[in-house]
Amino acid sequence: MSEKILIKGNEAIGAALIAAGCKTYFGYPITPQSEVPEYLARELPKIGGTFLQAESEVAAINMIYGCAGTGTRVATSSSSPGVSLMQEGISYIAACELPCMIINMMRGGPGLGSIQPSQTDYFQSTRGGGNGDYRTLCLAPASIQEMVDLVHLGFELADQYRTPVVLCGDGMLGQMMEPIEFTEKENKEFDHSDWAATGTKGKREPHIINSLYLSPDELEAHNKKLIKKYEAITANEKRAEVVDVEDADIVFTAFGTTSRICKSAGELLKAKGYKVGHIRPITLWPFPDGAYHKINDNVKVILDVELNQGQMVEDVRLAVNGKHPVHFYGRQGGMIPTAEEIADVALELLEA
Repeated sequence: MSEKILIKGNEAIGAALIAAGCKTYFGYPITPQSEVPEYLARELPKIGGTFLQAESEVAAINMIYGCAGTGTRVATSSSSPGVSLMQEGISYIAACELPCMIINMMRGGPGLGSIQPSQTDYFQSTRGGGNGDYRTLCLAPASIQEMVDLVHLGFELADQYRTPVVLCGDGMLGQMMEPIEFTEKENKEFDHSDWAATGTKGKREPHIINSLYLSPDELEAHNKKLIKKYEAITANEKRAEVVDVEDADIVFTAFGTTSRICKSAGELLKAKGYKVGHIRPITLWPFPDGAYHKINDNVKVILDVELNQGQMVEDVRLAVNGKHPVHFYGRQGGMIPTAEEIADVALELLEA
């Protein structure tokens, strides 16, 4: 068993990127994730990797676009308004079917908002964010250990499906410290020789990385190809943590760090004699709707808790499909609800 180390979330991301075989990073500092590029600026050169601080987030994502086109494992990181600036580039990357990792440590919005933790980028991360009919795989860790593990998984999914993968944490997860284990994992090798732009050496036809289709027939065919890929991702990659929903009086559903507060709220309700279940989506897209089909027919309350005005709750209601009423409680602007606060909201609903 490997030894646990105490590490800050953002630095753990940097270490996890390197462990997952990422030797190339382009990015721009923005609070609350600036320790990610700071860590990589120090550590990537030690292993012969490339770190480049771009002049902006727009420049960074286009550097990612170019690097991903060679089949190289490449990543960037930013926070909410910075990721907004990247959306055109992410749309291009998705259209060209290129693998990469995009880390978003979410902060309050809209606009510049605040530097405090938030979950207000759910729509942006799960609905595409840029123009066109595309989706990005979206992973939502609830702890620093899981964040490390999902970085490794994210690269494998990016390579497997040739798609950008977004990891959505938040400022709290990036700034807190926790003991974690870095276990050695095998980095799968993927063959990119049939599409990557690596130079022909006069031995093959050139590979063209392109998202422009002037013929409507060709563009429609390309979109249908993308849709088939997204259908395969939806069929195979839904992930969720599901706990005690089979006979629960109340089921909390939340993602990321908010789910941890909900578990503490659940303990307060258990002390009062209530049966409590939890559903935590790990993939925000594809959304794990099947997890909600496991909720028992006699549940009294489903309470969705988020650090926003109610974004994931739309997907929860679609998953429940009218079988049970779904209630929402959220805080905005960087405000973090306490376990007692959530428990009080739940009790009011249970006793109504």
